[in-house]
Amino acid sequence: MARATYDVVLLPGDGVGVEVAAEARRVLDRVAWDTDTELRINEVPCGGRYYLEHGRDWPEGADAVCKAADLIVLGAVGWPSPDGRGPVTMKDGKMAGYSAVIGNRTKLDLYANVRPVKLYPGVQHKISGHARQVWRPEDVDMVFLRENTEGLYSGSGGILAPGGVAQVATDTRVITRHASERIIKLAYEMAMKRNGAPKDGKRRVTCVVKNNVLYGCKFFVDVFREIGKDYPDVEQDIAIIDAFTQWLIIRPEFYDVIVTTNMFGDIITDLASVLQGGMGMAVGCNVGDAHGMFEPIHGSAPDIAGQNKANPMAMILATAEGLMWLGDKKGDAALAEAGRKVEAAVRKVIAEGEVLPADLSGDKPGAPTSAVTDAVLAAMG
Repeated sequence: MARATYDVVLLPGDGVGVEVAAEARRVLDRVAWDTDTELRINEVPCGGRYYLEHGRDWPEGADAVCKAADLIVLGAVGWPSPDGRGPVTMKDGKMAGYSAVIGNRTKLDLYANVRPVKLYPGVQHKISGHARQVWRPEDVDMVFLRENTEGLYSGSGGILAPGGVAQVATDTRVITRHASERIIKLAYEMAMKRNGAPKDGKRRVTCVVKNNVLYGCKFFVDVFREIGKDYPDVEQDIAIIDAFTQWLIIRPEFYDVIVTTNMFGDIITDLASVLQGGMGMAVGCNVGDAHGMFEPIHGSAPDIAGQNKANPMAMILATAEGLMWLGDKKGDAALAEAGRKVEAAVRKVIAEGEVLPADLSGDKPGAPTSAVTDAVLAAMG
C-alpha cells in the first residue's frame, strides 16, 4: 500500500502542450516510485483541437474533476482556426481553451499567479540571434506575483455593433480591495521567507503600476503602502510599468519580489523570461488557498508540434513547483523534497550542457524533447 495518495489532473491541451505533458507524466511516475506515493493521474483533453471535434473546449464535468483534484498540471492551449484568422474561438468569442486556463483560475479562485525567475548556470541567451551570456546567474533570482482573477481579465466589457458592424469595443479593468490585499499580503509574506535581492540582500517588494495616470493603480499603491506597515523589515519599492521594463533588464539584481495587477503582470513576466533563457524555461504557478494549477508559460507552438523539438524544461519545472506546493500544503515532506530534487536535476543537466533543447543549445544541434527528459530523470539518480 502506498505511503500517500493524491489525485492529479493533467490537462495536455494543444500542440506541444501534449508533448510536454507526456514528459511531465514521466516525471510524476518517477516521483511516485521514488517516494512510494500513489499519484492517480486523470488526463483530461482540452483546447482548440478538442473544440473543433466536440463543440466544447473540454469534456462536460471537467470543471468538477479539477475542483476535486489535489494538483492540476496544464500543458498549453490554442490551435489555429481553419480560416487562418488566429486561434480557434468559441461561439462566445473566447479562445478555445479558456475553460482550462481562465476558467480554472476564476472558478477555483487561483488568485495568485506566481512566476519564479531564476537563471541557471550554463544557460545561454539569444541576443540578436546569437547565443551569449549576458547576465550572471547570481544576479537573477526574483519572483513575480500577479493578481490572477480580475483587472482587464475580469470579463467586463464587450463590442457594440449597431447594424451588425462593430463600432465600439470596451474592456473595463476591475481593481478591488479584496483582491489587491490578498496578492499584496502574499508578496510581503514571500519576501519574509526569501534571502533578499541579489544586489544587497535586502528584502524588497516592488509594486509595478501606472499610478501617475490610472486610478486603479493609485488604489493598488495605497493598499500596497497600507499593508507594508505590517512588514517593517521589507523595503517598499514602487515602479512605473514603462520604466520598470528597462530597469528589469539593466539591473535584475535589484529585484526580489515583484507584485502587480493582472495585465501588467502578464506582460512583464514574459519579458522577465528573457533573463532566464526564454519561454522554454519559464514557469507559471496559479495558486489559491485551496487549489493549485501549474504550467509552462510558453504557448502551444503549432509550427513545431509533433516533431519532438519542444523544450520540456518549463513543464518539468512547473511539475516540480506543483510537487513542492502540494507537499507543503499536505505536510508531506517527502513529496516537497521530490520537487526540489526534480529542480536540482534540471539545474544539473543545464550546467553540464550535453543534452539541451534547441532554444538552449546555442550553435549545437538541439536534443529531442524526450532525450532532455531522459537526461533529467537520469540526473535524479
